[in-house]
Amino acid sequence: MRIALGQINTTVGDLEGNRALMREAARRAAAAGADLVVFPELSLTGYPPRDLVEKPAFLERTEEHLEGLAADTAHLNVTLICGFVGRASSQVGKRVTNSAAVIQGGRVVFRQDKALLPTYDVFDEARYFAPAQQQALCEIAGRRVAVTICEDAWNDKHFWERPLYERDPVEELVRAGAELLVSINASPYHMGKRELRRQIFANTARRHGLPVIYVNLVGGNDELIFDGSSFALDARAQLVGSCLSFSEDLVIVDPFSGVGECHDNLPDEHEAMYEALVLGTRDYLAKCGFSTVLVGLSGGIDSSLVATIAVSAVGARNVTGVAMPGPYSSPASLEDARTLASNLGIRFEVVPITDLFEAFLKALQPLFAGAPPDVTEENLQARIRAVILMALSNKWGSIVLTTGNKSELAMGYCTLYGDMSGGLAVISDVPKTLVYKLARVANRRHGNAIPENVFRKAPSAELRPNQRDTDSLPPYEVLDAVLKAYIEDLLPVREIAERLNLPVDFVRQVVNKVDRNEYKRQQAAPGLKVTTRAFGTGRRFPIAQRFLE
Repeated sequence: MRIALGQINTTVGDLEGNRALMREAARRAAAAGADLVVFPELSLTGYPPRDLVEKPAFLERTEEHLEGLAADTAHLNVTLICGFVGRASSQVGKRVTNSAAVIQGGRVVFRQDKALLPTYDVFDEARYFAPAQQQALCEIAGRRVAVTICEDAWNDKHFWERPLYERDPVEELVRAGAELLVSINASPYHMGKRELRRQIFANTARRHGLPVIYVNLVGGNDELIFDGSSFALDARAQLVGSCLSFSEDLVIVDPFSGVGECHDNLPDEHEAMYEALVLGTRDYLAKCGFSTVLVGLSGGIDSSLVATIAVSAVGARNVTGVAMPGPYSSPASLEDARTLASNLGIRFEVVPITDLFEAFLKALQPLFAGAPPDVTEENLQARIRAVILMALSNKWGSIVLTTGNKSELAMGYCTLYGDMSGGLAVISDVPKTLVYKLARVANRRHGNAIPENVFRKAPSAELRPNQRDTDSLPPYEVLDAVLKAYIEDLLPVREIAERLNLPVDFVRQVVNKVDRNEYKRQQAAPGLKVTTRAFGTGRRFPIAQRFLE
């Protein structure tokens, strides 16, 4: 049985465009002699559609385009499996379902709704969808096929220490006589996720002794990045075929005879994360209608990394770097920014802010009389820079990429309406220590564009004389370990202190500062998720609250 893994990059709500992608992939699959082509979860509507599913017009058009896709491919001698939003048959509960359609000969011959609806991390499917009322097998090319949708194939009680659901849809379908498991997915990327998927589905293939087809979405949709990395396993859990990571792909496999092609999956996780950020940035811009980018270049490691990611995403000619030296900016920082821009081949502009800063101080002097300089004056500089970037954004129609990292955002070491201003927070889920590693990846791809001095100098916001980040923050090596334990691993203070051999009071101070700065993060630009727990829709804490660790 020849099966095509149809790994495509869909856009939420672009029913016509997504349909066209599947039509073309089905044509290519049929030309290659495939019996079946499999597309990702909600491939017709895009994932996640969120509140679009509550619009009657959205449902009506989805049905029209599903029928249109069937008509488009009626002449092809290939079966399609695609994801769509369907109408629930029950008269109570949610009105729609997360569904898979099997299309043969110009019509939908089988439909399977999703049974397990995740409501953790970035997922909120129980808000929208009704669960499947029943499951069944369908016959394709003489084989009894179990069609499952993402979460339905992830609840293997033999893999997880604590499964999330009592049901195991795969186990039920295997008992019904399945010969092949097909899993369509919209599984977002985070570091280590690709290997986790392989382990889960290899365990499934071995335990049940049946081949597995795993097809995942690729592309960026808002803060989520889908890496693709689709694969096929035979009944012994041996890899038969695999698609590229972070790129559209079409691979033909036969999981019964063990024949297929394996495409590169970027095994190095730092290379993979860099590519994820490039894909997330490129798709956010393209799907939101932007083609050009503005980056404030400070001469530091964060803005240097964001600039290289932007060049990887949209090309040097579409990126402008803006240096805005102030009264405490060092000449070396301006030179580092200039060298970076030259090495990358991007447009570079310099807009000094000292005169503007002094004008603000003069205007505010009567109100500030008697008050010593403090963080107010530091934030004022950051906000002047934001005004300049947003003015250029309005004038040129370019999107501003913010340059703050996860460590800063966690601790509130950033300025509302200042360096937090922009349309996309590219590295807001990248801890500072990881920024340096990704910058090395960037240099391998861009001919050492980031000057070596940027790696060597101590991090500084340069908003007061001789300022260093360590004046306000612990060393990043220590801070990032605490932040990961608290934000991603959800560990309590005392356990973090014991694991990291740190004073309990120090850990408590760090995590309480994280909690106190929730109000800033909820006003930040959307950021790209690349760790297990990012600031955004997957982490929901109240702003007005008084619980402290």
